[in-house]
Amino acid sequence: MSSALNIMIAGIGGQGIVLASKIIAQAALARGLHVRTAETIGMAQRGGSVASHVRIGNEIHSPLIPRGTARVLLAFEPAEAIRHFPYLSADGAVIVCDMAIQPTADAYSVDAALSFLKENVRHLKIISGAALRRAMESVKTANMIMNMIMLGAASECGALPFSADELAAAIRALLPEKYWGINISAICAGRKACHD
Repeated sequence: MSSALNIMIAGIGGQGIVLASKIIAQAALARGLHVRTAETIGMAQRGGSVASHVRIGNEIHSPLIPRGTARVLLAFEPAEAIRHFPYLSADGAVIVCDMAIQPTADAYSVDAALSFLKENVRHLKIISGAALRRAMESVKTANMIMNMIMLGAASECGALPFSADELAAAIRALLPEKYWGINISAICAGRKACHD
């Protein structure tokens, strides 16, 4: 892969943003690709914004994605999709979960955020958070593994160059065995969500 594939993963502290980037990086390494990652965490411990930069390719000298060059923006929350929109390339793809995590100070309009994305993103896939929670049969479970659900959806929608099997292999390589089942099930739920 000579030109860089830049993938921005954005969400709120506690959604598993950093682990999602590690899974993608592991899948790339397993293929023999060069990969660099970096996180901007800030106030993540208090529910603040978190972003992971994943860059795959031979000619990468910095782990941070330059603005306007991300081919994929994987956003676990609508406001974070808007916050990181400047990183997206003109023909980039956005995969976003429509389930908002409202800030304690100033709530925002989810409809307005999604409308902005619909008007400004050529390749947009909105994943229904409510449908994902139903598919996982537990709100608590769905919240804990939203990162794997979104990776599965991005893979199935063609935004990530890695198959569900490659993501599952990365899960097995990075996580203790007791967590394999639930996380691989979440990848499968995300694949289904791409078609809903």
